[in-house]
Amino acid sequence: MEGEGGAREPGSGIARVDPYGFERPKDFDYVSYEEFFSRYLVILTRRAIKWSKLLKGNNRIQKSLKVKRYIRKGIPNEHRALIWMIVSGAQANMEQNPGYYNKLLEGEKSDTLVEGIKTDYYSPAMMGLKTDQEVLGELVRKKVPAVAELMDRHGVMWTLIVSRWFICLFIDILPVETVLRIWDCIFYEGSKIIFRVALALIKQHQAFILEATNLPDICDKFKQITRGTFVTECHTFMQGQSRRCWFQSSWHWVPLPGTHTIGWLQRGRTWIWRSAPFLLVVLLLRRGMGLVLGHSR
Repeated sequence: MEGEGGAREPGSGIARVDPYGFERPKDFDYVSYEEFFSRYLVILTRRAIKWSKLLKGNNRIQKSLKVKRYIRKGIPNEHRALIWMIVSGAQANMEQNPGYYNKLLEGEKSDTLVEGIKTDYYSPAMMGLKTDQEVLGELVRKKVPAVAELMDRHGVMWTLIVSRWFICLFIDILPVETVLRIWDCIFYEGSKIIFRVALALIKQHQAFILEATNLPDICDKFKQITRGTFVTECHTFMQGQSRRCWFQSSWHWVPLPGTHTIGWLQRGRTWIWRSAPFLLVVLLLRRGMGLVLGHSR
């Protein structure tokens, strides 16, 4: 199953190391996962056939509603590297600047370059990260006010709860198949997907979160909502994101001239944030995730 090798859990056909090279946690539910993957394999096969027909041996696609719909339903592993590079714009940048990446690797380390690459997520003050978390807090206040009131009542800062969601783009937070499906959408639709996923987790588990009575309890509840069937069933989970209208007409995404910054406007208030984590993903694309992207190293 899954094309995995190596040691397998006794009584299960699932390997202890997943197809992407990550060791499964000690409390991993092998039985539930095996049941899930037997169903998901049918979906993967069907999507692979559709994607092969769409590409028709081509290494080029144009953004369209059809491509957007296909991406929301998942990119097969064998096509993921190509599609991520194209829809993110990385492929076009590489072709316009041949050899540039290798020149950077071979050249001397430049502190100026490093600082230029860093975003406000990874600066000492982490201002971009804090701002995005405040944006999430405002969205929760609008969409799930009872949870916002709980956080306020106990003086819980969002940075304490969801920092790793934003910094790691859900890696090591959600199951890897679900993370890859999230990344599929991020590369096409942008960072708003991070907020959609976060809101979906909170809204789905609102009643469970509201059972918390103190700070440690709240932290534990938020840890638990990233596990279980809801997040493991990645196809259902991601299809749900595309049907939910989290961002209504009062919310608008606008580019700010001359910057890589996005402004989030709501009833005259402006939230500024950076699409910060994408550097991490692009570096992973280039440096170490060959298996995830369908490449052999």
